[in-house]
Order: sequence, then C-alpha cells, then structure tokens
Amino acid sequence: MFAFCSVRYNKTMDVHAKLTILADAAKYDASCASSGSKRAAREGGIGDTNKIGICHSYTPDGRCVSLLKILLTNYCTYDCQYCINRISSDIPRARFTLDEVVWLTIQFYKRNYIEGLFLSSGIIQSPDYTMEQLIGVARKLRVDEKYNGYIHLKAVPGASRELMWEAGKWADRLSANIELPTPADLTKLAPEKMTSVIHEAMSDIGEKVAEAKAETSSKAPTYAPAGQSTQVIVGATPSPDAAILATASDLYQRFKLRRVYYSAFSPIPKGDGRLPLVSPPLIREHRLYQSDWLMRFYGYRANELTSAEAPNLDLEIDPKLAWALRRRDFFPVDINRASKWQLLRVPGLGVRNVMKILSLRRLKKICLDDLSRLRVNLTKARPFIIASDHSPARLGLDRDDLRQKIVKRDVQLNLFETAVSARSGDV
Repeated sequence: MFAFCSVRYNKTMDVHAKLTILADAAKYDASCASSGSKRAAREGGIGDTNKIGICHSYTPDGRCVSLLKILLTNYCTYDCQYCINRISSDIPRARFTLDEVVWLTIQFYKRNYIEGLFLSSGIIQSPDYTMEQLIGVARKLRVDEKYNGYIHLKAVPGASRELMWEAGKWADRLSANIELPTPADLTKLAPEKMTSVIHEAMSDIGEKVAEAKAETSSKAPTYAPAGQSTQVIVGATPSPDAAILATASDLYQRFKLRRVYYSAFSPIPKGDGRLPLVSPPLIREHRLYQSDWLMRFYGYRANELTSAEAPNLDLEIDPKLAWALRRRDFFPVDINRASKWQLLRVPGLGVRNVMKILSLRRLKKICLDDLSRLRVNLTKARPFIIASDHSPARLGLDRDDLRQKIVKRDVQLNLFETAVSARSGDV
C-alpha cells in the first residue's frame, strides 16, 4: 500500500484505515471482471477503457489488468447468513464518503496501480439510497474528474428503475447478484431478498442495454457498454451443480448476461448453524466455470452436463470428457466429414481448433499429424475421432476402463508439459 500524501483530505489516515476494512470486505464478490467495454480517451480527461476489459483478467499478451475493488460501506441492514457483512455480524465497520472513493480511485490510477474501479456496498437505509450513493461516486468521477476509465457498479435489487437506468449512464458494467442457486435457498438464508426482485433489476438493466445497442446514432448515449453480470455462491447450500447450471442458463437466456461468476462459499466466523463448516473443493468452482464455457461457446445445454443419477459435476475429469464418456453412441466423429457442431463435442478440440480443422480439410484429408501440429490434445481426442490414418476401433471406445486410460495419460502429459514449461521459464 502506498503512503497517502495529498492535502485534499485532512484525514488521510482515516481513509487508509477504511480502505483496509472495505477492500478486505469486497473480496467475497467475484462478479468483477469485464469485457466488451470501449470508452475512448477524451481531451482534458484521464483514463480510458478498451474492449479487452478490466479487473483481474489477462490480455492476449499475458498482461494482468486490475481494478480498485472496494465497498462503499460494510454496514448493512440485511441479515444474509452467508455474508460476513450481515447486520448480526460483529466485524469492524467503516464507510467511505463519496469524495474519498473518488480521490482513492484517481490516486491509485495516477500511480498506475489500477485500470478501473469496482464499487459495491452493503445496503444502508434503503436500496434506493444505496444506489444513489454508488451513482454519486460514478458521476463525480466522470463529470468532476473527467475520468474515462472502467467503472463497475453493483446494481442494488429493489432500487427504482430510474436509478438503474441512471447507473448505466456512468458505469461500464452493472451486476445484480443472484447469490444462491434457487429461490428456496435465498428464502432460507437471506430472508430480506427475493429472487423475483433480483430478476426485476436484471430485466431493467437488460432492457436499457438492448435499447442502447439498437440505437444507431453516433451521438446516442452509451449504457453499460460491458453489459451486466452476476454471482452465484457455490456450496453454501446443498443445491447440486445441476441446479446451479440451470439457474445460470436461465439467466443467460432471459437477461442476456455477459457472465455468471461462481464463488466457492467461504465459512465465516460465528456463522449460522445451517451453513457448512468447510469450503467446497475449489475444483468444483473450476468445473462450473468449464461447464459455463461449454454452455456459452460450445452449444451444450445445462441438462446435458449432469444427469439425474449424478447431479454434481465430476471433479476428476472435465465436463466435456464426462459427457463424451456418457454418450459413447455419439462417437466416433469423422474429422474430415463432421459438422462444426459435432466437432465441438469432441474432447480435446477447442473452438479455435475446430475452425482450423474446417479450413484445413478443404485443402486435404486431415491425419493425426495435422491435428498434432494444430496442438490438439490427442490424449483426449484420439479415442473419439476418425482421421485419414486413424480409426478408434482398436482403442476400444466401448472399453469399461477407457475413462481410467484417458485420465492416466492426460495426467502424465500434463505433468510432462508443466516440467517443460518450468524449464523454459514459462511458468
């Protein structure tokens, strides 16, 4: 942390103490990455955004971009049992003034510590009042400081439609968190919150985003150009992955969300007895992100990724391979004849590889060496494909131990690749 040396505020040590509390309190919110926002620099202004996005993400050249992630306050009138900031918690409390958040953002930005702001808050007085405070920070940054960098605001469910619409005038992204997978989960652990109210907030934001995109005039005001996102807490309730994925799929379809973020539940001091005492394995969160990717970019439906017999994702293998092993009747897929949709279902083939295969096979019959040069993961793909020089029949697609065979080879390959990368300085 840098030393504060500006004379703009007399109570810089107080601001430092608040920052310690409120930056730590914000760490539980995962819905703070962005993409798709483009806000060009203006003459006399400071900062800009680009379509790569802000917040703990990586650019194509490997550069990490970050933001100042804080709460306006961790005071809260709600008693959500999974939240460290709930009203019944005895944690230290703090609250920034609007000017303090503006000053912090500009000071961090000028020192090149951040490329944007993620601002959330506990609910104080009312949803409308809280939303007004968040909007006030964004407006001051844009108008008073001429700040053109990235801003992500928490959208407070229950706030008026007019406030939701104003928030998007100043912010690049808004996020109203669904928080728990099912309405029953929310009723049990967060009695002040209702799924229908959260959906209404998402609907208000989505409506305005769609209007802004449909406007063709170059002078039309932008509205949340990076769209909206949400967060689901994983493992705070017994709801299985099937319920989590069903909720995510529904939100994508109904409200055109840019991202659903999955955050593993973290046990909190003096928590409710209905909450688990330990966090779920982080690999579960990872499998949900993989499944989310399959739904958004590979055409999988939520109900394909789990089954009635196994409503939770397999923690040992990725969900695409798990689906392939359950649906062996779908395979083998002929690399030289299959449709794009069929190729996307093959373990080891990513979207880019599929597009390259579709282009290459116009020129020649594709063999395993071609796939190797395309850096296809042949350990996973080989049992499920036909190539000009390969048939999976001898590999035993119907073998009972095919799963163990693939997993063992994949682990060995990953260990080898990790060792090579370490020696070359890539890790």
